[in-house]
Amino acid sequence: MKSNSRRYLLPTKKMTLANGKVIEKPRSWTLIILILIVIATYYSVELTGFSFSVLVRRGEQFFVILKAMLPPNWEFVGQVIKPLVDTIKMSVLGTLIGAVLAVPYAMLASMNLVRNALVSGVLKFILSLIRTIPTLVTALILTYIFGLGTFAGTIAISIFTFSFVGKQLYEMIETADMSPYESMEAMGANRIQSFWAAIKPQILPSYLSISLYTFEGNVRHAAILGYVGAGGIGIILNENIAWREYANVGMILICLFVTVAVIESLSSYFRQKLT
Repeated sequence: MKSNSRRYLLPTKKMTLANGKVIEKPRSWTLIILILIVIATYYSVELTGFSFSVLVRRGEQFFVILKAMLPPNWEFVGQVIKPLVDTIKMSVLGTLIGAVLAVPYAMLASMNLVRNALVSGVLKFILSLIRTIPTLVTALILTYIFGLGTFAGTIAISIFTFSFVGKQLYEMIETADMSPYESMEAMGANRIQSFWAAIKPQILPSYLSISLYTFEGNVRHAAILGYVGAGGIGIILNENIAWREYANVGMILICLFVTVAVIESLSSYFRQKLT
């Protein structure tokens, strides 16, 4: 017994258990993975021109700008309110449109509902393709189509929300318990009725939670869409940075920070209630 126990604990390629069964230890890829990471890091540093010396030499300028923002220009707060409200409205409407449109699309992309590999694969590919386009680039394209303003920013946020929530939603549908759905179909219900009665209760809390989480991120996204003329607080932020009005920039950032903090707190509260 002692011999068998000792052989079981030895870190050899083959181990013999007490019952006589031989287990072969799998080959470790740790060393190869570490080497690949080191090589990738080296070439990334070379290609990007990253330099610690520059970071040390010029990094203090970041704190110089921060000092210029303090104290913030409190008289500028009146000019921040309207663009900030526009940013929130863009985020709310864009999130709502994108999250609603994601539902039927996710249903069609779910393999266990459509049962057609080609249709499901094409829809998933389109969704992945949309997600690869940054929201800022989407907003820039939309400003050429719809003109400058919050409408283009709202559509850009809707597209991002649609792609993100759609992916999460079809994955939830594909992992849902299909027994109730199949029972509903067997009783004569159509696919929409079966989905509503059997699948919706399983995915609704997670769907709402993901939509709220996306809304949090969309507030931050909307804050920089003004850089490409898509409206919101990003417009005055870009203008004041360009004019080196750092006291005004400090006021904008404080207002944005407070808004995001309040929205995140409310979103976290509601998401906890949903779970």
